[in-house]
Amino acid sequence: MLATLSRVRLRRPADRLLGVTSLLAGKELTVDVRCQRPVAWRRQVPCKYVSTTAPLRAKVRANPKKKEFSEKKLTRHFVDHRSVRLVSGSGGNGACSFHSEPRKEWGGPDGGNGGDGGCIFIKADRSVKSLVHVGPVYRAEDGQSGSSKNCYGRNGRPTFICVPTGTVVKEQGRMLVDLSEHGQEYLAVFGGSGGKGNRFFLSNENRAPVTATQGNEGQERVLHLELRTMAHAGLVGFPNAGKSSLLRAISNARPAVAAYPFTTLNPHVGIVKYRDHEQVAVADIPGIIQGAHLNRGLGISFLRHIERCRFLLFVVDLSSPEPWTQLQHLRYELDQYEPGLSQRPHAIVANKTDLPEAREKLQTLKSRVSQRIIPVSAVTGHNTEELILHLRELYDSYLQGDGDMQGGKPTRW
Repeated sequence: MLATLSRVRLRRPADRLLGVTSLLAGKELTVDVRCQRPVAWRRQVPCKYVSTTAPLRAKVRANPKKKEFSEKKLTRHFVDHRSVRLVSGSGGNGACSFHSEPRKEWGGPDGGNGGDGGCIFIKADRSVKSLVHVGPVYRAEDGQSGSSKNCYGRNGRPTFICVPTGTVVKEQGRMLVDLSEHGQEYLAVFGGSGGKGNRFFLSNENRAPVTATQGNEGQERVLHLELRTMAHAGLVGFPNAGKSSLLRAISNARPAVAAYPFTTLNPHVGIVKYRDHEQVAVADIPGIIQGAHLNRGLGISFLRHIERCRFLLFVVDLSSPEPWTQLQHLRYELDQYEPGLSQRPHAIVANKTDLPEAREKLQTLKSRVSQRIIPVSAVTGHNTEELILHLRELYDSYLQGDGDMQGGKPTRW
């Protein structure tokens, strides 16, 4: 069969090649048509956008390799305060026109008014937990201009910014509103009013007004959004005390963990779930150092996160030479930032009990501190059940008490 096909190809008449030459004559490009003939039969044939020698397949592109991100870049931190610039929409301009149609010379003015600019609302939503999605600038839609035939311009659509319940809106340090209820809205900026068309100025004294006004500019404000309650519990400790590892051990949160201080620069929130479907939010606060109340080591911004937690978990590192001094320094920094902050309901957690020297230091710590101490190991998960149960006790007492320290209702996650 192959021999027959080869004979057919060799016995192809030469007039076909001449037919292709006559058909494609006068074109711009030329390619070398190679048939299964002797070298003497090859000739130049003019052709356009045709290649008989190139393989009939596209170039295979290699799949671009995805850049691997580190664990620290993949984690999403919690945002509890944000400054936003709000610009409402401007009103549309009024139109100046006169009605014109056959056999009606004096139709009169028919310029319509411009539409109003869009407003911006701040709305509380219980499904939103953080301010991380809130952008720095919001601009509402402008109103459309009026047109002839008494057509009014369309109003600009309103813009809604969804924030968590318990968000406090401030302007230059002055509180404007506390969005504590689900669905509560606050009109932040008004849209500019639309301009008037010349139809608006029609009167008995002026039957052909040519006056039309422009729309007003939108309102502009810079507001500061703060969460009254960032989380139920906050992990407070010095750098490298094991707070991020402890949050990994008791919740599904995955903050970055490394063997150097200040691994956590932004707070992370993990949810501790119980069998009765109750949820307790625990925040991993960046580590504070001595002199944090003087804004040393970004201390003021870190202490601000602690202020928004309802009860505290002091994490003490048992690998330090004197763990009891860490507890004294932590309480001092909190009281210097806000008097009475360290007196909130709290628990003392002694971390890194898996180390050899931790047992002796734990006994010394218990002899120096009269309060209850919960020894745990975030690496091995030792005694984390006791911490979770004690965390629920603090949460239940928080719900049965007065709720928020600032007079609000208890916050459920």
